[in-house]
Amino acid sequence: MFPSFQSGIFSAQKITSTLNKLTYKLSPSATTQQLDSTYQKTILENGIRIVTEHIPWVHSASLGVWFDAGSRDESKTNSGIAHFLEHMVFKGTKNFSIKEISQSLESVGGYLNAFTTKEQTCFLARMLDEHIEKAIAVIADLVQHATFPEKELVKEKYVVLEELKDAEDDAEDFIHELLEKELFPHHQLGVPVIGTMESVKSFSREKLLAFAKENYIPSKMVIAAAGNLQHETIVELARKYFQAELQTNHFKKRVIPSATTKTSRQTIERPIQQAHLCTGTTAFSVHNRLRYSLLVLHTLLGEGMSSRLFQNIREKYGFAYTVYSFLNFMSDTSTFGVYLGTDANNLDNAEELVWKELEKLAAKPISKQELARTKSQLKGTMMLSLESMSNRMMRLGSDELYFGEQTSLSTITKRIDEVSVESVLETAQKIIDEKKFSTVALRPSEKEIQKL
Repeated sequence: MFPSFQSGIFSAQKITSTLNKLTYKLSPSATTQQLDSTYQKTILENGIRIVTEHIPWVHSASLGVWFDAGSRDESKTNSGIAHFLEHMVFKGTKNFSIKEISQSLESVGGYLNAFTTKEQTCFLARMLDEHIEKAIAVIADLVQHATFPEKELVKEKYVVLEELKDAEDDAEDFIHELLEKELFPHHQLGVPVIGTMESVKSFSREKLLAFAKENYIPSKMVIAAAGNLQHETIVELARKYFQAELQTNHFKKRVIPSATTKTSRQTIERPIQQAHLCTGTTAFSVHNRLRYSLLVLHTLLGEGMSSRLFQNIREKYGFAYTVYSFLNFMSDTSTFGVYLGTDANNLDNAEELVWKELEKLAAKPISKQELARTKSQLKGTMMLSLESMSNRMMRLGSDELYFGEQTSLSTITKRIDEVSVESVLETAQKIIDEKKFSTVALRPSEKEIQKL
């Protein structure tokens, strides 16, 4: 039974605390057993990996064709070509025109899209289960038979350049890119996924074909699907539409970024009305034994309204509307840090408060109650996300590329439950060192300040 609250003004903290006590009483075992569905994996003769989850109680499916290739796999002169290639495959193929591609799934209520990250590229579709073959047929043509017409290439350069300008106009996005440049100054991980003005202008049809030939190959490819589908059906459709032969060339070894060893600080004035701060460091890879402890630390520090950063910087002092921590895992590193947006006059005070919270984590063990609340928050968020077929498909594809297998929900919840007060403190002490953090600040220009 839910608690009753008297009418009038009452504490949000009191509500949160009461609901947390209720949450702790929930046992995850029954729920995780229900959410752990049938997972199957097949490796085709040509090396393509197929991973699926059968969810019989829905009428839809989500499908993704993944490649183990992203912006970090580019050369310096080709920065952004993985993202540009992702755009260009939609500009016509051997079997479909631009209009036919755009209408292929939308005409039956579905959805077709793609994205590129630092390490992966994914072409994805969401549709009613009866249209799975259509989705596979279209995506297979996109990644195998794109024609890259010169006329469309010229037009798409303008589109991507506008996308780049749009990203630079968004101070919150732009400051994260600036921080990555500080954290990885001599590595492709420090270059925006979209590339630079100069690199985008240099792209040619020959460069696109060369990158696709090297990276859009069976040994780097995973087909992930979740929803009301049969694994055998996806396997047969993959055999039908993906007919590339096994490649004999080996993976090109990725260059491991060097760890951040010293503090860097950059302050930039821009024609904006709010100041922005991003401070962070490199941390553990997705394979590290402490990754779950780091996930717990990140959650209690800056995820949601109950986090330490939100409660202190926003609720107690009112210095920021937006404040959060971030954690981005990759195959051999990660980035961890804090972002906030505030009035320029409060920037120094807000930054001081951020560091008080960070240093507190490295100096003093968290309470058992806070650890229990954070674990419950993590598990609940994860379980709720798995009600989405798209999220399930994303988990399938990324797990296969990172681990070569699917990590069950029950295993993940077990790993979260194993996180201790001591392991959170150990994690904090390993990564929280002001001498290893880089900081970027965007301040309003004097002209903008005078307007306020």
